[in-house]
Amino acid sequence: MSIRIGIFGYGNLGRGVENAIRQNPDMELAAVFTRRDPLSVKLSTPGVKVYPAEAAESMAEKIDVMILCGGSATDLPMQTPRLASLFNVIDSFDTHARIPEHFARVDEAARAGGKLAMISVGWDPGMFSLNRVLAEAIIPEGRTYTFWGRGVSQGHSDAIRRIEGVVDARQYTVPIEEALSSVRNGEMPELTTREKHTRECFVVAEEGADLDRIEEEIVTMPNYFADYDTTVNFITIEELRANHSGIPHGGQVIRSGNTGNGNQHTHVIEYSLKLDSNPEFTASVITAYARAVYRLAKEGNAGCRTVFDIAPSYLSPKSPEELRRSLL
Repeated sequence: MSIRIGIFGYGNLGRGVENAIRQNPDMELAAVFTRRDPLSVKLSTPGVKVYPAEAAESMAEKIDVMILCGGSATDLPMQTPRLASLFNVIDSFDTHARIPEHFARVDEAARAGGKLAMISVGWDPGMFSLNRVLAEAIIPEGRTYTFWGRGVSQGHSDAIRRIEGVVDARQYTVPIEEALSSVRNGEMPELTTREKHTRECFVVAEEGADLDRIEEEIVTMPNYFADYDTTVNFITIEELRANHSGIPHGGQVIRSGNTGNGNQHTHVIEYSLKLDSNPEFTASVITAYARAVYRLAKEGNAGCRTVFDIAPSYLSPKSPEELRRSLL
């Protein structure tokens, strides 16, 4: 039996999940839910219906795992707890500072409904989170650094688009090369948030909008821009489409530290991603973890989980015997 997947929200991430499902033979797309007019949404999977968002609650028995594809700024804080009481769910909530409170709310809702939920699944939080844990466990005496970009952050771009007067926006996270080189050299510098990255914003504003207010709201936005040197560029919609239509991203998790009697040996662990499409890769990570959610729910688990709680074998369609034979 195929794992029946529902997609809640059909933007860049939702389309990426649809594509990822086609690459996983043990899964099928059961339904898509949207806040838009369902008739305006065209899927690439034949025979799958698109429903209004409010119809989801009546279809709990037809979906094994609901993948939530909304934004972290305003969508997921409300949607994930609400749907976690009805479905096994998984989201990509990426506001790092608010993960503990989001986890608590989702955990309470999922346990009340006897369902299993996963939050903050993707590449960061997600794959990068795992590598931070592994590297720090292996080299206890050292420092861990995370660099993102240069690339488009979907969450930060979405946060800008929620500002009154903004038509569309792209936000690029840019690592500061001097800081990155110092870390790779094993120098273990002490770096503030502002010393590791800058943020570049390209914003299309409504005609007549207060540009000074929009810029001020961006650069002072907590959890997103306030801790960074941020540049805001106002451009036309034509410029945005011509020069900023792609969604590349990537980055590195680097752990440098010492071992040995007297700490005489220095080691550097680096995990790197170079992504041509941020949402496509994020969707692929989420889809793999949806398999784990399905399997764990079948075992009777309930409540909320993160990537820290999932054994890698739960992600793979291969049997434990196949994994030991081919990948160990």
